[in-house]
Order: sequence, then structure tokens, then C-alpha cells
Amino acid sequence: MQLTTGFVELLDEFVTVFNAPTFLLFVDIMTGWTLSHRHRFVTDLILSAGAVGKGHFSNYHRFFSQYVWELDGLSKALTLLLVRLFVPTGLIELAVDDTLCRRRGLTVYGTGMHYDPLISSKAKKLCSWGHDWVVVCLLVRCPAWAPTKVFSLPICFRLYRNRQGLTKGKKKRKTTKKAKPDPNHRTRPQLAVEMLQLIASWLPEREILVTGDSAYGGASVLQKLPDNMDLISHVHPGGALYKPAPKTKKGERGRGAPRKKGDRLPGMAAWAKDRRQPWKRMTFNQYGFHATVEVKTIKALYYKAGRDRLLTIVLVRDVFGKRPDQMFYCTRLNWGSQKILAAYAGRWSIEVTFENCKQLLGFNDPANRKEKAVRRTAPMSLVLYSVIVAWFDREGHRYVQFPNRPWYPRKEEPSFADMLTTLRRRSWENKLRGLLPKRGRLKKHVTEIIHFLSLAG
Repeated sequence: MQLTTGFVELLDEFVTVFNAPTFLLFVDIMTGWTLSHRHRFVTDLILSAGAVGKGHFSNYHRFFSQYVWELDGLSKALTLLLVRLFVPTGLIELAVDDTLCRRRGLTVYGTGMHYDPLISSKAKKLCSWGHDWVVVCLLVRCPAWAPTKVFSLPICFRLYRNRQGLTKGKKKRKTTKKAKPDPNHRTRPQLAVEMLQLIASWLPEREILVTGDSAYGGASVLQKLPDNMDLISHVHPGGALYKPAPKTKKGERGRGAPRKKGDRLPGMAAWAKDRRQPWKRMTFNQYGFHATVEVKTIKALYYKAGRDRLLTIVLVRDVFGKRPDQMFYCTRLNWGSQKILAAYAGRWSIEVTFENCKQLLGFNDPANRKEKAVRRTAPMSLVLYSVIVAWFDREGHRYVQFPNRPWYPRKEEPSFADMLTTLRRRSWENKLRGLLPKRGRLKKHVTEIIHFLSLAG
């Protein structure tokens, strides 16, 4: 089984990442991953791609566990392809976040206990056993067929591993001792910085804007940003803000080193109550942010995170009290509060991407145990998600068909499930084109079969 020609042409963009035999395996795997309606185990991919008997089945397992190719090389080819298709000029917007994939088994490489937002509440935080992936996505807009939506296309991936925990002491002793720290351990922000620096090296001539939540807004990220990158993130509610350091007059020489920061500014609560700076009301009605808010803006130093880097600080209050007061910062000093908040709201699409990849592309499914296979397999679903959206933007939106739902008659913009269904349907139609009669009951039955084969989910 071969996918539609336009999609295969996009897969050809990755030919330089693999050698010739491995690239053929890559195409089969992506084909099986797209057409499969079951768990994305390697053996199921072989069946879905129609590749049974096409060489030994162990070759498909070794594609992930042994064969020589680099995931960063695949990420680079994907990034350059998506930038060329979606943002050939202008500002490149990225979003960074992490997501948990629940797994079972103590012998699976890289698993650990991680915070699980799906089963946690404000009162109680709970953890689950699994893999925690840090992902950088390219934010794109497709006004031709989805004017109100933003899409997050994964381009770079890293598996986060917990620090070593406590180890048991000698036998028959209840005492425990701390294990030696792992010198190779990297935190989630450090993994994010590593990926952002890679992307900046791939696109040295472009301006890049990154959005991240509070986990990716501290000193470990802000102080190590590449020169061509800017960042929008949260300021901690208790974060200390300072005025810029006062300028010393010519000829004056004080004692000690010159000041690096000025006087401390009021905290978030005091700033919100300060009547000397009035609130400015704004209304947002866009993807990820539908609200009327009041804002205050200043230029200040978030010294703990950014040292002597001046930032635009935005304080946001929901008029109707549905959200708590929040502070954001932006390293772009020429941006106003409206532009900053609108850009940050677009990162909500990364949560939609994670859900789609888990529900429709089996991001949770791969059943590998060894290190190399674990690090390579699950990200394939993220790569496939990006390539499917790219194909849909190039040609797929012309063939989308919304099902007849009397309870939902006004649907105008496709979801990712619609994109996946359209790709499958076009592929099956191309394969069966010569077998279809021009009219009659048989054509109707075959069309119904293609429809059910194509449904996502």
C-alpha cells in the first residue's frame, strides 16, 4: 500500500537523513503509522503498510533499535521543510512544553514517576509512571482553510529522565543514603535550551520568538537564549522586579562596583492596587484566548531570571474574575501588551497537538525497552503529525469532506481527525481507482468501505 503521491513527495524530503535501504523502511513505517487503526506496535505497522514478506520483519524493529540515523538530523530536515512551506519570511514562532506518556514496566528505559495533570487537581498533585517528553513546536497559521486556528507542529524532541532517587543501604539495614548525582542529568529547561540552540543554528538568519510557561521562563532558559531568539513567559507571582540601574554621571566615581539594578518595584498585589498607573482594558477574541482583561505594562528587570536584561512586564487581570492575576514578560521591548498576550495565547495549540498525537497517532503506544529504540520510536508520531498538516495545507484541504451530522451543520474548519481521514481516503481512492466501476451498487459499496477505512480514531 502506498500513500497518495503528494504525501510521498513530502517524505522524499527526508531522503538525506537515511541511507537507501533505511529510507525505504522509513516510508513503510510512516505509511503503516498513517493507515493503522490499532496500537502503533512495529508489527502492526508492517501489516498496515502491506509490507509483510517485504524483507525480514526484524528489519523494521532494527530501524529503531540499531540502524544508523540521527533523530536530530530528522528534526533538522523537518524544521527546514516546515519553515520553507509555512514561514519563508518574517518572524518564526515556537512553543516549548512537556507531556507525559504513561507506560508500564520497570525495565523500560527512561521511565519514571512524573506529574500527571490529567488526574491531578488544585488540591492534590498526583504522579504516573511513564515517559516525559520535552517538545519544541513551530506555530503556524493557515488562513486559506482554517482562518481562526493555530497549529503547533512538533519539530524537535527530547526524553526527560528523573534524577537518581534514594538507594537502599546494606542488607538488614533500614537506613538509606543518597545516590551520587548523575553528571549527565539535564533538567527540562536545559533540554529545551539544547533544542532551541540547535534550531537557532539551523536558522541563523531568521528572527525567532519562543513562548513557554513558567517552567521554561527562569534563568536556566532566559540567560542562555541564542542571539536571534526572544522569549515570552510567566513572571512568578512573588517575583522581584527592579528598575534599571541608575546611570552614573560623567566624572563621578563611587565606592565599589557600579550598580547592576535599581530600586525594587512593588510586588504584583501592590502594583495591581497602585492607582497612579491606571488599568487599560482590552478584549481578545482569538484562538486560545477569549476574554476581556485589564492590563498594566512597565519596563523592568526580572533580576533573578534575566540579570541585567530589561524586559517588558505585563500584569493581566480578568475583568470577570475567572482567572487569577498573572504577570508575563517579553524580551522584545518594542512590543505592546496586546501583541504579547496574543502571541502567548497561540501556544495553547501545543496542548491540542499532544492530545491529537496520543488519541489519533498512538504517541503512547510504542512498546520498546532499549534506550535507542525508546528515544526514536515515539517521536515518529510527532513527525508524522507535522507532515500530515503540511500535506493538508499543500493539497489536502481541497479534498476534505465533512460527514453529514445534523447536530453539527455549521462546521467549516477541519480538525486534525479530518486531515488524517482525508489523507487515508485519498490514498485508498488512488489505489482502487482502476477497480471502481463508473456506476452501480458495487461502486456505492466500495465507496462506503473506503469511508470506513479512512475514519480517524
